[in-house]
Amino acid sequence: MEERKRLERILEGFPEVKILVIGDIMMDRSILGRVSRISPEAPVPVIVVEKEDFTLGGAGNVANNILSLGGKVSLCGLVGDDENGEKIRKRLVEKGIKTDGIFPEKGRQTTVKTRIIAHHPHHQQLVRIDREMTDSPKASTLQNLLNFLETNIKHFDGIVISDYGKGLLRKELIRTIIQLGRKLKKFVVVDPKLKNFSYYKGATVVTSNIKEASEKSRIPIAGSLSVERMGRKLLGQLRCDVLVITQGEEGMTIFEADKKPRHVQNKAKEVFDVTGAGDTVIGTMALARGAGAKLIEAANLANLAAGVVVEKRGTATVNREELIRAIRERL
Repeated sequence: MEERKRLERILEGFPEVKILVIGDIMMDRSILGRVSRISPEAPVPVIVVEKEDFTLGGAGNVANNILSLGGKVSLCGLVGDDENGEKIRKRLVEKGIKTDGIFPEKGRQTTVKTRIIAHHPHHQQLVRIDREMTDSPKASTLQNLLNFLETNIKHFDGIVISDYGKGLLRKELIRTIIQLGRKLKKFVVVDPKLKNFSYYKGATVVTSNIKEASEKSRIPIAGSLSVERMGRKLLGQLRCDVLVITQGEEGMTIFEADKKPRHVQNKAKEVFDVTGAGDTVIGTMALARGAGAKLIEAANLANLAAGVVVEKRGTATVNREELIRAIRERL
């Protein structure tokens, strides 16, 4: 009972927390339809489209989760100077997410993931189509980003770096963000891509799924002892304050220097779709830390929030009411 009350009190502090999300901004597009027949041209289904929509993906989904939980959030990153980039910026403005840190780059293609889903006779993703450019930003764009960060980081309680490996987060930018965060005493929460892992030395909190933790540590996945070995190795390499290894249905394990690893059980009732669950974890952890939560409390809230979104289909968010309900039902 005491734990529930404490977590609910932390949630009450979310509206006062200001988070800056920096990273790869994407559009997650869904085309839903029904299979009408098999094509005469090839052995593939013909889909009759019934609904088409998009949600914010990547760093946009992290920002969306923070907003949905009642926090204040600004987004910083790149989009293409194209129709999809404009659609993303318009959607962010509609939601009340600040966009003055988003820079459209001429000649760049906005990252779009399109999922074609047949919902009859049962909900099934048939194919995913990706449009993307993973080139580094142009020097002028990078300078604009750095100027924005140097001017604005001081106005936030913490920073979330959402790395999907789409070209924005190169070594120079990552190191600058972490150094600025340390200098200004702002926490930096990171969800890194494998190839950039070593650049995140000195971040406050690094989260990693078990597959990437296994690859980076070169320790095969083989039960809880292997997770402990991965965590200790990576914590030493990254010299971060906290490392969190997420394990899907098994929950997450938290590592801190000179402390025993702590495991938090998954609270999902049923897992439908893990798309974007990592975005929910880092967004919730950042808000909780900003609201004064202890590490284990932040992890518990993040775990509960992830448990809610994996019960939904597609790129989803969790709101305050759902998280309060999860605290009361699952703890």
